[in-house]
Amino acid sequence: MDRAIAIITARGGSKRIPRKNVKEFCGKPIIYYSIKAALDVGVFDKVMVSTDDDEIAQLAIKYGAEVPFKRSQETAGDFATTAEVLMEVIKAYHLRGEDFDRFCCIYPTCPLLKKERLKEAMLMLSDCDGVMPVVKFSFPPQRSVFIKDGYLKSSYPEFANSRSQDLEAIYHDSGQFYALRTEAFLAAGALNIANLKPIILTEMEVQDIDTIDDWKLAELKYNYLARNS
Repeated sequence: MDRAIAIITARGGSKRIPRKNVKEFCGKPIIYYSIKAALDVGVFDKVMVSTDDDEIAQLAIKYGAEVPFKRSQETAGDFATTAEVLMEVIKAYHLRGEDFDRFCCIYPTCPLLKKERLKEAMLMLSDCDGVMPVVKFSFPPQRSVFIKDGYLKSSYPEFANSRSQDLEAIYHDSGQFYALRTEAFLAAGALNIANLKPIILTEMEVQDIDTIDDWKLAELKYNYLARNS
């Protein structure tokens, strides 16, 4: 039988916003929202949190996730990659006699994540090896500029006379989750696998949270969506 696991990656050592993964967001620790979305969607055999932090572990268990083992010192550092964390989790479960055909890596600071998006992504894995939610750049990158010797220079002068509506749409990672077939991930050893499909999100569904201003914007979006859902 096909088995799936949600892996929420939440280390304790956030630098830009201290204790970011347990900071209160609209009345709950922010990690609560990722756990709730994963549990509510009903497609995962297990929902687990990978962490090195006791407080995060306690909150994860409180809200219904499992923390069967702690993250290693190597994968809890500033330079550990998400792929390394996921590899560690998958191998640790394998040693316990548990394997999963599909998994979804969910970041702990995405309170705008919709359970419907998780379900859509996991269903899409029936005909691809991976799914990544993306959002369109709000301003065309082809019109970007950089500063050199105090003067503005066009990054792509070949598009200087192109109309915005004629420029190819370019997207970026939404920073919410990755849904992958385990075999393809293990073979690649990375999240950037070849057979990857997109789910296109709206601007209202996405907010990168690296500063306090980002945090406030995310709360505004969350409250707006809650009032208008």
